[in-house]
Amino acid sequence: MDLAKYIRDIPDFPRPGIIFKDITPLLAEPHAFQEAIERFGTHYRGKPIDAIAAAEARGFLFAAPLALNLNKPLIPLRKPGKLPYRTYALKYELEYGTAELQVHIDGVHPGARVLLVDDLLATGGTMQAGSQLIEKAGGKVAGFAFLVELMFLKGREKLGAYEIFSLMQV
Repeated sequence: MDLAKYIRDIPDFPRPGIIFKDITPLLAEPHAFQEAIERFGTHYRGKPIDAIAAAEARGFLFAAPLALNLNKPLIPLRKPGKLPYRTYALKYELEYGTAELQVHIDGVHPGARVLLVDDLLATGGTMQAGSQLIEKAGGKVAGFAFLVELMFLKGREKLGAYEIFSLMQV
């Protein structure tokens, strides 16, 4: 199945000059969505992964079903004020300002190998921050998984020597 046909380009969103990769057509087709999760599962099944983590919000769409597929715990990385228990926090820079991610202090078991999942790899800033937060919480980054990778933005350069797996590269 050609998953790329389920990714829609939206020109000039969220601002002029940007071509937004819209994943909602893939989410709207259960067979395509299932195929994406199965491909992730096939790639990661049997690898030394203890948990799956994702930053809100679109990363949750792929991390949650993948965690079920692999029978692994899901670790949500949330924006400030969204998690009810004590948290570790990490502020980071974006192209257009700053952001923060948080994780429960008991969300990552010491030494756990955590796969970080997101819908799209662009500049890599959010996943770089996610990996730093996982390490701050006592885990180890097992790698990164993305539905789509925008190669021209070179986001993988920010993610160090970890394995990066993308279902589609454009």
